[in-house]
Amino acid sequence: MTEHDELTTRLAALEERVAQLEQPATTKVDPGRFWALTGLRERLADSDGQVLFTGATNLPTGEYYEWQQGAHTDQLLDADWTELATPFAALGHPVRMMLLQHILRGTRTVGELQELAGLGTTGQLYHHLKQLVAAGWLHAAGRGHYSVPGARVVPLLVVLSAVAPPSTKDNRG
Repeated sequence: MTEHDELTTRLAALEERVAQLEQPATTKVDPGRFWALTGLRERLADSDGQVLFTGATNLPTGEYYEWQQGAHTDQLLDADWTELATPFAALGHPVRMMLLQHILRGTRTVGELQELAGLGTTGQLYHHLKQLVAAGWLHAAGRGHYSVPGARVVPLLVVLSAVAPPSTKDNRG
């Protein structure tokens, strides 16, 4: 084999490796590990892309929620993101996050919430509750009683899982 032939063979092998690396992600996904993504891809034959989140959860209160929501990528990219600032801003305070956590765990009345450490004065508590209600993360279910609306339970948990530090367990599959 001449030096030219050897270089031609090596170049062809490199080109093949580059072509494999540049293939769309659809050929790289393990369908057993990414079963939800595989199902989404099957539904996207004529689409430029979509995101999907889904979940099924039992809360400590005994409530059970199942939810799935999807959106086409182009619709998300074309939307006015500034309109989404309020729900995100409501989640941007440690006291509000603590309130949501305790309410999901079953602490639902203002009286019970006031007993928790670190929530500030009664006025501050009501201010935070009002912000969460206005953003749609909480529902005022009667006098001094709050709950996370069913349609917000799984999305809230999805947001938390999206920003939580990665665990040692691979939770993509």
